[in-house]
Amino acid sequence: MSLIPSIFGGRRTNVFDPFSLDVWDPFEGFLTPSGLANAPAKDVAAFTNAKVDWKETPEAHVFKADLPGLKKEEVKVEVEEGNILQISGERSNENEEKNDKWHRVERSSGKFMRRFKLPENAKMEEIKASMENGVLSVTVPKVPEKKPEVKSIDISG
Repeated sequence: MSLIPSIFGGRRTNVFDPFSLDVWDPFEGFLTPSGLANAPAKDVAAFTNAKVDWKETPEAHVFKADLPGLKKEEVKVEVEEGNILQISGERSNENEEKNDKWHRVERSSGKFMRRFKLPENAKMEEIKASMENGVLSVTVPKVPEKKPEVKSIDISG
């Protein structure tokens, strides 16, 4: 049995493997955010933490969020309180038919929201967002840094 796949994030599904990432949860569905036992909490929570990268370039702050399967109409990008960038949305559950028999549900659904406090050098009025292939890109331009004015002084003598 190799430990390397489980240490580096590989999914293992062998019930007899003590290092498997599929662990039985005795409390699964017991307490959920909505209080209903038939909506597993991890299905709601799994999409809550949408993965977002934030990088700063000399010209802007750039946010990239992985939102696979979502359309731009299902995502909201807002600025609150002047300097809080909020990315939110919802992925709906797939319609279930009475005759369907599910063997495994790994794709997450539910609401998500991520908030970021932007620095003072962000130009809030020029924020742009686009979505392509399930990746949301939000660009927040920066106010150019004021460079100190240098004045040359002639030396007499």
